Amino acid sequence: MAAIGAFLKNAWNKEPVILIACTIAATGVVLPFISPLTKYSTMINSSVPYNYPVPVRDDGNMPDVPAHPSEPKGPSLEWLTNL
Repeated sequence: MAAIGAFLKNAWNKEPVILIACTIAATGVVLPFISPLTKYSTMINSSVPYNYPVPVRDDGNMPDVPAHPSEPKGPSLEWLTNL
C-alpha cells in the first residue's frame, strides 16, 4: 500500500494532468458496472419487446397472439411500480 501511495505522490508531482486524465478514464470504465441506473435500465429493456406486434385478426387458432393489442402478454413491469 505504501508503494502505491509513493507512486501516486510521485506521479502527482511530475505529471498531474496525466494522473487526472487516467483517474477520469478509470472512473468512466468502472462507473457503469456499479451504477444502479445500469441495473434498472437493463431490466426495463429486457421487458420491452424489440418489435411491436402488428394487430392480427384472431381466428381462435393462435394462442401466442393476444386477442386485443392492449392485452398484456409477456414479462410485466410490475416491479417498476413497487420501487
